[in-house]
Amino acid sequence: MSLIEALFLGIVQGLTEFLPISSSAHLRIVGEFLPSATDPGATFTAITQIGTEAAVLVYFWGTIVRVIARWAQSLAGKVPRNDPDARMGWLIIIGTIPIGVLGFLFQDVIRGTFRNLWLVAFVLIFFGILLGIADRFGRRTRDLSQLTYPHGLALGFAQALALVPGVSRSGATTTLGLALGYTRPSAAEYAFLLAVPAVFGSGFYELLQSFEEPGGPYNLIETGAATVVAFGVGLAVIAFLMQYLKRGSFLPFVIYRVVLGLALIVLLSAGILQPY
Repeated sequence: MSLIEALFLGIVQGLTEFLPISSSAHLRIVGEFLPSATDPGATFTAITQIGTEAAVLVYFWGTIVRVIARWAQSLAGKVPRNDPDARMGWLIIIGTIPIGVLGFLFQDVIRGTFRNLWLVAFVLIFFGILLGIADRFGRRTRDLSQLTYPHGLALGFAQALALVPGVSRSGATTTLGLALGYTRPSAAEYAFLLAVPAVFGSGFYELLQSFEEPGGPYNLIETGAATVVAFGVGLAVIAFLMQYLKRGSFLPFVIYRVVLGLALIVLLSAGILQPY
């Protein structure tokens, strides 16, 4: 039964990681309704995200290889420092710093306080409304070639907000990107690329920690199986979302977030779910 639960959670992870609805919140909520009725935990969440980020590597392989190569060549002086791909390499490095520092400093809070379902509910609603406002009023005239270093750092701090389940890594970064005037596909693409080093870093850190001090309801075999499933589902979701954003808005995701947050408040108020 625990393997079946883990595989199901892997599907949930793959479905929700790239949509602006927070995969960590969904794993936290869905876990309460499984037979074990338990929080999958921050370790399980971080490790399964390795699978979804592997999907980013596959989908954006050409872009990622080009950015890394041009960035390395810029260090050797073989291409100008202001080369667009070399700049993107620096932008991703700069944007990763906030979540790396804050994630390290607040590990205990992330594993404990931030997983309170009351907090998750209100965060889902609040950041859903912010996404709706940014999507409605953002100018959507800039593309990634116009991304500046101050914007890259600001988007990095937006990504760091996703340390709180319910915010959504892609949602927070995309919201700020839209507010700064970037197009929907550009904001989403940068959110995906920016997440790669942060998610792989936290995922492999949690994986190493789990060898020394196993935690959570699922063992490494079950977690590994869930990670593989998350990869396959996540790859399909990326392909869908990048095509959808060429013509569609974020309004369906805004509505979903608000409804889910309100439903969670009702369940908590009725005592059907407990905050921890």
